[in-house]
Amino acid sequence: MSVRKGAPALLGAGTLCAALLLTGCGSPAAPPAPAPTSAPAGDARPHPGPPARPSAPAPVTRLPGIGPVTHSAVPDGTSQALVVTGASADSPRSTATLYSRDPATGWKAQAGPWPTHNALRGWTADHTAGDLRTPIGVFRLGDAGGRLPDPGALLPYDRDEQFAISGTGFAGEPLEGSFDHVIAIDYNRVPGRSPLDKERPLGAEKGGGVWIHVDHGGPTQACVTLEREDLRELLRALDPAREPVVVMGPATELAR
Repeated sequence: MSVRKGAPALLGAGTLCAALLLTGCGSPAAPPAPAPTSAPAGDARPHPGPPARPSAPAPVTRLPGIGPVTHSAVPDGTSQALVVTGASADSPRSTATLYSRDPATGWKAQAGPWPTHNALRGWTADHTAGDLRTPIGVFRLGDAGGRLPDPGALLPYDRDEQFAISGTGFAGEPLEGSFDHVIAIDYNRVPGRSPLDKERPLGAEKGGGVWIHVDHGGPTQACVTLEREDLRELLRALDPAREPVVVMGPATELAR
């Protein structure tokens, strides 16, 4: 057989099979492995983001334990309040906590709680001289003083020997030293004067001279008492720029 020059040679059946066997035609050819792929730029598949931050708690707009009626008497400009909570309407024992108000977080405890005494017969919303009860309400705290030197008070402090006291209290305890440091509660008094000032705008029959003073270990006539070091801490903490007040009364009344 002659082969034309330039024409492809035709293989016989045997020759073709032999050629295929040499290249592995005796078993099916494995499919080609898929080429690795990479995610295109700007892959739209969702990716977990950073964990969501918890939302900030809402500011505490009311003093703890104080209800809307009582809180409505707290001046808008006040950002410091001493809350004195009586154990009951007739109890001479109570607890005091100093709170401060921050614009972002609201009211929070600044100092205390401290154990306190109040009047022998407890509390009243209509105080009169000699009733042996402490007035209930919200009153400003703006003036301080005492027999001993100023411990670092920010309030005006009147040091005077007239703050001396003697005698015994209702439980027979000595009263000496009770007025070493005092803070005047603005009940029936003229603000901006020494706690010793005796002018009574509501009349003498409504009592007066209601102070926060050093505890003597028993009930008072009408005042609220703190242990000596607790009172000194309070004197250093009260800031007249924050228009401090005392909110005081039995727990049931304060919660109204």
